Amino acid sequence: NVCRLLTRRAHGFYARDAGVAHRKNLGLLRKIMCQESTKFKNVWTTHSASPIAYERGRIYMDNYQCCISSIAQEPRILYQKSKCAKSEKIEDALLLECPLGEMLPSPSDYKASLIVLTVQNWLLRLSADSGEVLEKVYLAGSCCKFFRYLSWDTPQEVMIVKSAQNKLPAAARQAGIQQSVLFYLAVFQVLPLSFIGMLEINKKIFGNSVTDVAVSNGILIVMYSMGLVRLYNFKAILEQFMEQPFDLGQEFNWNGQVGVVGKYPFGLPCNIKITDTPPLLFEASSLENAFQIGGYPWHYIITPNKKKHKGVFHICSLKDNALAKNGIQDMKCCSLEPDWIYFHPDMSGRIIHVGPNLIKVLKLKEVKNHADQMEIAEDFTIVANRENCVNNSVTVTASGRVVKKRFTSLDDDPEQETFKIVDYEDELDLLSTVAVTQIGADGRAHLDFHCNEHGILLKSIPLKESWDVTYSHEVYFDKDLVLHIEQKPNRRFSCHVYQMVCDTAKDDD
Repeated sequence: NVCRLLTRRAHGFYARDAGVAHRKNLGLLRKIMCQESTKFKNVWTTHSASPIAYERGRIYMDNYQCCISSIAQEPRILYQKSKCAKSEKIEDALLLECPLGEMLPSPSDYKASLIVLTVQNWLLRLSADSGEVLEKVYLAGSCCKFFRYLSWDTPQEVMIVKSAQNKLPAAARQAGIQQSVLFYLAVFQVLPLSFIGMLEINKKIFGNSVTDVAVSNGILIVMYSMGLVRLYNFKAILEQFMEQPFDLGQEFNWNGQVGVVGKYPFGLPCNIKITDTPPLLFEASSLENAFQIGGYPWHYIITPNKKKHKGVFHICSLKDNALAKNGIQDMKCCSLEPDWIYFHPDMSGRIIHVGPNLIKVLKLKEVKNHADQMEIAEDFTIVANRENCVNNSVTVTASGRVVKKRFTSLDDDPEQETFKIVDYEDELDLLSTVAVTQIGADGRAHLDFHCNEHGILLKSIPLKESWDVTYSHEVYFDKDLVLHIEQKPNRRFSCHVYQMVCDTAKDDD
């Protein structure tokens, strides 16, 4: 309990490892939160005509011009900036948090900040608490005018800024001019913010049918129109094809260009020129380019590249492409919304397969007497509450006439409880699910917390607001906070905040 923990801390038990105390505190929070007497109360609701975003206890509205802290007893405004011009509109954003155990050049680096990308190709680092501009970098030189996406290569370490796909004007295409460069990628080390390099994804190198690219954990992922996915060593590409390194703020005279790196109007030089096809690490063909890597030992998940196989997932060894035993996962569900599958974000190597009324948590394990072969086994399942649902295809009327239904109801029939969201809260080690039942125009949802290890239901929280399954919804569970963002027709957005309330007294609220 709390008293015992404080006593042990006073005696110096955690003097050499603050992480132990933090984990103990989170364990206490989990126990308190799952108590029957603990409730989650809707403390705040707001509406907006623009999208609402959430990042680590901060709610962003009005295109990141307004920041609201959701940690306080009642959400309060941290900062409100004046309305920006269309040219300053923010296209994408990433929350940047201080790495542990590193010396940083500026005191502001130790506080959380927000990296944002504007429509005019400015990369800004803003204070997460005040909105003050701490750093600004101009991206677009003569090579590219449309940077639009931010993502992590290595979370909180290496960031990728990706352009929209380059397309020639219609007049140029009609004149027969060919566009060979499809995307530009700018690579940054963060905290302190430093420029690694910029490269282009060119048809001449990677092929004419490239549709998209992504970078993750040191791997360049190239996707093709026929469902092909190819993987390349991104770090090796940076090292092999780097023509000249540049630092932000450095004056340069290179390839006929004179300017300052990261300053207007020159922007960033394209200093990584891929002149030959890099060595291929791996390729696979999958429906809609769906491809995931995870597990231990490494496995990948694909759907065979035919429409008739939609909803069928193959789990194969990355080492030799061998299909795991029981590696074909098919829920055979008849639904409007497809089931989905992914590697568990808790790094356990498990796999989560979600259908309308069933969540399977799968694990990889060695086949007995075959140490080099792996099989897929069920760890646990979570089933939607459909006990009262009777779906007979044949009914008998009062007069004794037999009536056969021409169709059966879908597995995701809105009048039956259906899983809509599955997420993982890493700090409390809880698996959260959102299940919805809609009767008429009124939909009811509840958020459930399950033990991540065994799948046991620990807590159920009813959401007070009506849930319409035809709208877009996001639910965030962040320690003692639950936040629900919904998008209604005509770009109307709503945000509902629930906070944990520990009160043994009976309270209808």
